[in-house]
Amino acid sequence: MFVFRAKRLDRLRCIYWDGSGMILATKWLEAGKFVWPPIRDGAMQMTREEFSLLVAGIDWTRVKQNPVKRPLKVG
Repeated sequence: MFVFRAKRLDRLRCIYWDGSGMILATKWLEAGKFVWPPIRDGAMQMTREEFSLLVAGIDWTRVKQNPVKRPLKVG
């Protein structure tokens, strides 16, 4: 998948190959701007979770993951 952002930062376009053809999707926010990850080596990379938050218009840099409780060894 390739994701392109507009200069205004409130619009994005995604190009995706579904196996039989290309899909082009466009999204823009009515208010606010998308929060993008930093660019490294001329491109940006994000996880599936970060992409989901980005498309939902949520600032993924402010989302905190709850600590995972690990079971204790007994005996």
